[in-house]
Amino acid sequence: MDRERARRPRTRVCGISEPSHHPAHHPSTRTRDWVHEAIRLVEADANRSADTHLHVLPLPPEWGVEVYLKDESVHPTGSLKHRLARSLFLYGLANGWITEKTTLVEASSGSTAVSEAYFARLIGIPFVAVMPRATSPEKIALIERYGGRCHFVDRAPDMYAEAERLAHECGGHYLDQFTHAERATDWRGNNNIAESIVDQLALEQHPVPEWIVVGAGTGGTSATIGRYMRYRRLRTRLAVVDPEGSAFFPAWATGATDYTTGVASRIEGIGRPRMEPSFMPGVIDLMIPVPDAASVAAARHLHAVTGRWAGGSTGTNLWGVWQLVARMRSEGVRGSVVTLICDGGERYRHSYYDDGWVAAQGLDLAPYTATLERFLATGEWAPPA
Repeated sequence: MDRERARRPRTRVCGISEPSHHPAHHPSTRTRDWVHEAIRLVEADANRSADTHLHVLPLPPEWGVEVYLKDESVHPTGSLKHRLARSLFLYGLANGWITEKTTLVEASSGSTAVSEAYFARLIGIPFVAVMPRATSPEKIALIERYGGRCHFVDRAPDMYAEAERLAHECGGHYLDQFTHAERATDWRGNNNIAESIVDQLALEQHPVPEWIVVGAGTGGTSATIGRYMRYRRLRTRLAVVDPEGSAFFPAWATGATDYTTGVASRIEGIGRPRMEPSFMPGVIDLMIPVPDAASVAAARHLHAVTGRWAGGSTGTNLWGVWQLVARMRSEGVRGSVVTLICDGGERYRHSYYDDGWVAAQGLDLAPYTATLERFLATGEWAPPA
């Protein structure tokens, strides 16, 4: 789609003039200088924020297991998606898809759109997020705070086609996170999240983790981490946790690359109703399906024991982490496990931390909370039947 759009002639739609990118039409010196400066600005942001904090979750010393939380909520836009947005912008700039006259469009109602709006403002070009009309006011406000414009559709599955149509109409570029996430990030290193984790663990008791646990939305993070661990020849295994209704776990388990569920995830940022092009099953060692009630209970439990506010996807991660810690203990394995705080809980006061919302969703958190409390007190893992 991007190569086809690159051959279109100059057009003026939505008040934006976009030069042709036909191979015979070389970019002007002014455009090349602008791209160089835009890349400098984006890379300067990475220099300030890429090495996020790695927190230790205290566990009984006799367990012989350390659990670390890489806190992605401290990025300037408050989430793991800051890394993805940065990579997508560098990818588009280096490919010649983004110039000083490009309008950027994305299909996202969540943290990716927030981060992309930030980078669009940083380099001074327009950004439009295509999202369902039912998107929470909090997310809309965050996107608009960074200068983004929100364009609404009535049905979530219509976002992709509408984003592509709008980009064509405006002579712009569709960022398309679900296609480009796995290829936009330099998985060999360049201070990606996997390299950052390995470097930060260098002085710890178990510097090579037994497991890294992440969720999948686009699949870009799991692809980057899985590839990097193989490239560095590390024994670390990758576990991907998946919420209710997502297509990723059943597709991984069955090998069906076209698996669809048609169900939207209640755990924002992870889970998809269809297999996305950026999801790479071959780099994953284990997938763990996680009930939504367990995700919410674990996020709340994290706050209860550490005071840290985190979103539901962090709770999904932690439910998987505790299962793997229990497995390590039963097998007599000593070592470390790493997972992510994907974003802060302040974005979810109206949902995961709202008892009324939880009740309206029909979620019973009590048995999952009891499982977590019992495990951390006794080391025994006994999830609800």
